[in-house]
Amino acid sequence: MEVIDDLSQANLNCDTVLTIGAFDGVHRGHQHLIRQLVREARKTQRLAGLITFYPHPNAVLFPYNPTYYLTTPGEKAALLERMGLDVLAILPFDRKMAQTPARDFVEMICRHLHMAELWVGADFALGRNREGDVATLEAMGRELGFTVRVIEPLTWRGEPISSTRIRSLLLKGRVCEAAELLGRYPSVSGEVVRGSLRGRCLGFPTANLKVRPERAIPADGVYAAYVRLGDECYQGVANIGVRPSFEIAGERLVEVHILDFEGDIYGCDLVVEFVERLRSERRFERVDELVAQIKRDIAQARRILAEEEQVSRSNRS
Repeated sequence: MEVIDDLSQANLNCDTVLTIGAFDGVHRGHQHLIRQLVREARKTQRLAGLITFYPHPNAVLFPYNPTYYLTTPGEKAALLERMGLDVLAILPFDRKMAQTPARDFVEMICRHLHMAELWVGADFALGRNREGDVATLEAMGRELGFTVRVIEPLTWRGEPISSTRIRSLLLKGRVCEAAELLGRYPSVSGEVVRGSLRGRCLGFPTANLKVRPERAIPADGVYAAYVRLGDECYQGVANIGVRPSFEIAGERLVEVHILDFEGDIYGCDLVVEFVERLRSERRFERVDELVAQIKRDIAQARRILAEEEQVSRSNRS
């Protein structure tokens, strides 16, 4: 897959079937569209391409309303590459881009990416003031030589799958439902940094993750989780919150106790995949009460993850 951050960098020798959007999370709705697009590109001997933006357009257009990402640009690119795309353009989005007339942008992608088809949702619009809606794009296509195909959204429980819906579920700690929409476990990644070592003192050492502040993180609480370190995957219990048993107003942290693991992993990058929420975060007055609860959390996490792995094996057989 060719990845570019400037359309003028593209050096294509045939026409493309393109789609455009934020594609944050690369959820099942995105996957539904992209799989069809890739099949059509292969069938018509064209290239399959996708244009996306960073930062998210909402972060520029509505800076007073924080934007939280389901995926980093690198994670998004990795997910998209697995789907068989030939060209990925991750374009910088700023005020200048926001003020670009729809026709100017469309002419640019026709010129540099040889767009033959544009695949979008019914409510899609691009360009200054969202002036490039589907009807406008269809009119441009008749003039500039491309067609527009409108793809119906994939629904789940009667509503379209969307990144906004997934973020809302994460804010409520409903990671199982978020996983249904994503097509994989919701996750966060980050470097392991030194913490207060309180977990180690209790007999349950934790890896503290340095997570990007703009990352969408599930609600405070305790979760059964998988932990990926390089090519290895471990079971774990993750805690998100301010650790109220130790601090009155501590920093919000993501930390994970990796089951059946010993080793110095400071400075390593971890991925934590949230499988199921076990409980909310709460304060314990006595250390022995906290230790007893941690043991119950670990036992419950082991049961949940064992069931997950059994279902996964059954699905593969």
